[in-house]
Amino acid sequence: MNSFRGFPARMGFTPLPNLFFSSLLPQIGDINELKITLYILAAVYRKSGYIRFVSYHELLATTSLMRSLKGTSESPDEVLRNILRKATQRGTILHMVSNRDGATEDIYFINTEANQQIIARLQNGELTLEGSKIEPPGEISTEEPTDIFTIYEQNIGMLTPMIAEELADAEKQYPPDWIKDAIKEAVSLNKRNWRYISRILERWSTEGRGDGTYRQDSKKTDPDKYIKGEYGHMVRR
Repeated sequence: MNSFRGFPARMGFTPLPNLFFSSLLPQIGDINELKITLYILAAVYRKSGYIRFVSYHELLATTSLMRSLKGTSESPDEVLRNILRKATQRGTILHMVSNRDGATEDIYFINTEANQQIIARLQNGELTLEGSKIEPPGEISTEEPTDIFTIYEQNIGMLTPMIAEELADAEKQYPPDWIKDAIKEAVSLNKRNWRYISRILERWSTEGRGDGTYRQDSKKTDPDKYIKGEYGHMVRR
């Protein structure tokens, strides 16, 4: 067995909920279940977008993970399904069967209040998985996530369905760098809430930013904007 050489000076980190250590970890007695649980927590964290999950085939195709599962003569497929069933029964993860592109697929979510709501909305047709991103099978990427949903979770707090919709709307109105910088400014002032972040964006939109950019610089302005308005009779070209 090759010995671990230690952690490098510069590296990324994957956060774990405090409840994992205080409530869940003491319950898990199977090392294989623990490995799969930790992998899913890390894999979901590094996903991007609002709807985040891992698929059964994604887990099965992760060679290093499957090779690490010990103490059984069952096939890899049977081992993984038994572990996922155990983790689902424990309440760690949520299981859903998705029909995507004409094929069924087992997908797994971390059991959070937000994901419970997402699954309910998927099942009643309010949401679809079309366009959601699934990482290709393989090792977890070591690159730091850069999408605004992940940055919000890392710096502000839990991503609720309502906040996710607010972020999605903001992404349509403002450049991504503006949203990221607004989050950073809110954190630096210890104002960790979406209301304060949205006010920063609104101020930059009307007053401009310190770098000299204005909202109208990022989108083309209609030359007849003011002529067509309520006070158009008072405006001349």
